Order: sequence, then structure tokens, then C-alpha cells
Amino acid sequence: MTEERLDIDRLSKSYGDVVALREMTFDVRAGELFGFVGSNGAGKTTTMRIILGVLSHDAGEVRWGGTRLTQEIRRTIGYMPEERGLYPRMKVGEQLTYLARLHGMSPGAARASVAAWTERLGVAGRVDDEVQKLSLGNQQRVQLAAALVHDPRILVLDEPFSGLDPVAVDVMSTVLREKAAEGIPVIFSSHQLDLVERLCDRVGIVRSGQMVAVGPVDELRSTGPTRLAIEAPAATAGWTDALTGVRVIAQDGAQTVLELAEGVDDQTVLRAALATGPVHAFGERKPSLTDLFRDVVSQEVHP
Repeated sequence: MTEERLDIDRLSKSYGDVVALREMTFDVRAGELFGFVGSNGAGKTTTMRIILGVLSHDAGEVRWGGTRLTQEIRRTIGYMPEERGLYPRMKVGEQLTYLARLHGMSPGAARASVAAWTERLGVAGRVDDEVQKLSLGNQQRVQLAAALVHDPRILVLDEPFSGLDPVAVDVMSTVLREKAAEGIPVIFSSHQLDLVERLCDRVGIVRSGQMVAVGPVDELRSTGPTRLAIEAPAATAGWTDALTGVRVIAQDGAQTVLELAEGVDDQTVLRAALATGPVHAFGERKPSLTDLFRDVVSQEVHP
């Protein structure tokens, strides 16, 4: 039996001389939360629009369960665009029912689904209001309801947490975990990297239209040079200057974060720290997803 997996295989897209995607390749597995991160203009939204069939591509392929995406398969995708994609003067309940019907649901099933999702997302009391009369946060909740109302088999969400308050972020996070637990592959982009790190099973980092790092967060954090966090209250500025292959990453009061070149013995660093006086803390510090992101996007791209 073929696994229900979304494969993005060597997608390329150009606008004249501007290259938007360079053989973009990754997959999103059944029951997985996949974080898609990168700077503005890196190619995240272009990739999502190609998955949806909104944009054409110059080369490559998108497959679901080993089969190239057809219009029928795309009807089963729940999509949440970064920009609001709702009719501003249409009432919330009418709009969600209309969208559910467009995806093939019966009138009764559509109404029941709208009632369930608006209740779940905290906007049940606004179903008779026009979308334009809602706060930006509530519009975002309705936008998510629009992506979920037709019981999708795949979720593609572009910046779903944008503009949400902490309570709404928790609700959204819980919903996405539940959909993944049902076996649905969920891909979402976000600039809130701490949230991505906490929520996702795997993360892909995009730079200039290319996937440059992909894997579980813990695995990605284990790559790259060794970093040490040292707390030495008596150390003065420049205490590491005599150490070869050691670079200061951050200095905050008594704490110093160092990056060690390959082959540097951390015990040499410890001896240098002890030479300044007492050392209250000394240990390896794995980079956060934010650290990884900064390192990756600052590197040069070679076409």
C-alpha cells in the first residue's frame, strides 16, 4: 500500500530572469507537522501555490501517495493563504457553508461542519456577521475554519498564526496536532520560529528558492560547529583572544557563548575559563531553530 505522502520533487519556477524556485524538493508524511521556514521571498508561498495548482511550474512534480496531483486530489486540500482570501461583505456562516459545498459536501453536512468548526475556533457567535466587521484575529480564525470545513486530507497553511493572540495560538496549535494525529500531513509556514520548534515533527529551511536544510529539529540542532555556554563571573573582555579556533557568539554579563572550530578541545577552553577565576557553568549549547535559521540564510547560494 502506497503511503499517503505529499512529495514536492525538484520544483523550479522563474519569472523572466528572476528564479523563484530552484529544484525545491521535500516531502510531508502522513500524520506529520512540517514547518516550512525562510525569509520573505525565499519561495515558500510560491511552492504552496504550485501545490494548490494556483501557479504553474517550469519543471518538477507534486505527488500525493505516489500519484501526480490532479484537480480531484486538490479538492481534498485545505488551504489557508497568507493574505485573507474571504469575501469581506459575506456573512461568516454563509461563506463557510458555500465553501464546504464547493468541495462537494451536502447542505446538511456543510451546515453541521460549519457549526462545529466555528464553535471550536471561538467564532460561533459571529456567524451572522460580515467578515469585514471582524477583528484581524477573528478573520484568521474564520480563514482556518475555511481550510478545515470540508474535512481535508492534506493541510497547506501559509502563516496561519499571523495576528493571533496567545489564546488563539494555543487553539490553533491544538487543532493542527489533532489533524496530524488523524493521519493528515500538515505543512505550514511561519516566522514564529519558537512556535515551529515546539510544534513541528520536521522543519525545512528555504533560502533563495532552495531547500537547504530539512529534518527533525533536534537532528538539525545537532549539526554544525560545537557551541559552549560558560558562566565565569570574574572573566574580563577578551579572555578568549589567545584561544585558536574559538569565536565569541554572545556575551551577556558573566555568560559567554563560544563557537569552536572543528578539532578544538573544549577542555582547553575550560582551562582558560578557570584561569580567570571560578566557573559556575560550562557545557555544550545546542543552537535554537532561530540560530540555525540565521546561520543558514546568511550563507551564500550557488546556483
